[in-house]
Amino acid sequence: MTTELVLVANIKAHPGKSAELKTALEALLVPTRAEVGCLQYDLHQDNNNAEAFVYFERWSGYDTWQDHMKTIHINTFLESTKDIIADFSVTELHKIG
Repeated sequence: MTTELVLVANIKAHPGKSAELKTALEALLVPTRAEVGCLQYDLHQDNNNAEAFVYFERWSGYDTWQDHMKTIHINTFLESTKDIIADFSVTELHKIG
């Protein structure tokens, strides 16, 4: 049995780069949502800090998320935003009960 994986990805832009980062993050929505194993992939922007973004993600399992991280659109995103992103962290969660 595969255990669903929930992720919270916190991404912060360098000062003055929030619009550029937002555009790059929004470009990931359609291709990622079409991936096998993607159950939810929602992007949020902090109400008090325009440079801070959060993805709330649900994957059918750890392996499907790892497959996602190897896609062309993710690798292109990571390469094209390396000078825009100030901080990037991912918290891996599992559901209890």
